[in-house]
Amino acid sequence: MHITVGDVVLPGDLIGEQDELKKVVYGPGLRVHQNQIYAVTSGIFKKKPDANYYYVDTFHQKRYVPVRSEDVLGVVTNKSGDIFKVDIGSSEQASLSYLAFEGATKKNRPDIQVGDLVFAKLVVASRDMEPELVCVDSYGKKGKLGPLPEGGFVFSCSLNLVRKILKKDYPLFNVLGKDISYEISVGMNGKVWVKAATIPQTIAVCNAILAAEHKTKDEIDEMSKQILKMLAYC
Repeated sequence: MHITVGDVVLPGDLIGEQDELKKVVYGPGLRVHQNQIYAVTSGIFKKKPDANYYYVDTFHQKRYVPVRSEDVLGVVTNKSGDIFKVDIGSSEQASLSYLAFEGATKKNRPDIQVGDLVFAKLVVASRDMEPELVCVDSYGKKGKLGPLPEGGFVFSCSLNLVRKILKKDYPLFNVLGKDISYEISVGMNGKVWVKAATIPQTIAVCNAILAAEHKTKDEIDEMSKQILKMLAYC
C-alpha cells in the first residue's frame, strides 16, 4: 500500500523508507525504525507547506504526546530537590529545573509552589527520556514563559482546537478583544488559561473558545454579539 500526503493512517502503517540524503523532519505521529517510517497514531498524514516536515494530524485527540520546542501549560504537582514535576497532560509528568527560569541562581530561586500554573517550552521530548521543560528562551529571557498570575481559569480542549485558534488569520481573539479585555495563554497540550476583568467575562471567553471549534467566521461574529448582549445584563 502506497501512502501519500492526505491519506488516513492507522498505528503500524508503513509510510515509506527514510532517505538519508534528504533533510526530512518526522514530527508527531511518526517514528523511524530501521530506516522505515511508521505511523504510531491514527489521523491524516500531512506535510507542512514549503518544508520537509511530515506529521500525523490526530483529529480531535486530547491525549498529548510531547513534541520538542512546543509551548505547553502545566500544573506543578511536586517538588523534589532542585526539580519541579509538572503535569502537562501526557503519559508521564515533565521535569522543570529551578535554574530554568530567568535570573535564577542557587541563591535566587523562583517562588514556585505545588499547584501553580506554568507556561513552559519543551526542550526534551523523547520516547526514551522524561519530558523536560524550561521557562526561558535561547537568550535566557522569559518572554511569555514562566509562572502564570493568580486567578483566571484553566480548561482543557482538543488538540485540533488549539491548532485552529493559534492560526494567525483566525478571527476569534480579535473579535472578542474589541469589547473584552483579557489575558490568555494557550498550550499546544490542549490546556488554555484565561483571565478577564470579571468572572462572567472570563467564563464568556472560555465558552466562546470551546464553542468555536466547528464554527465559521460569520458564526463566530454572531456568537460574539450574543456573548456581549448577555454580559450587558451581568
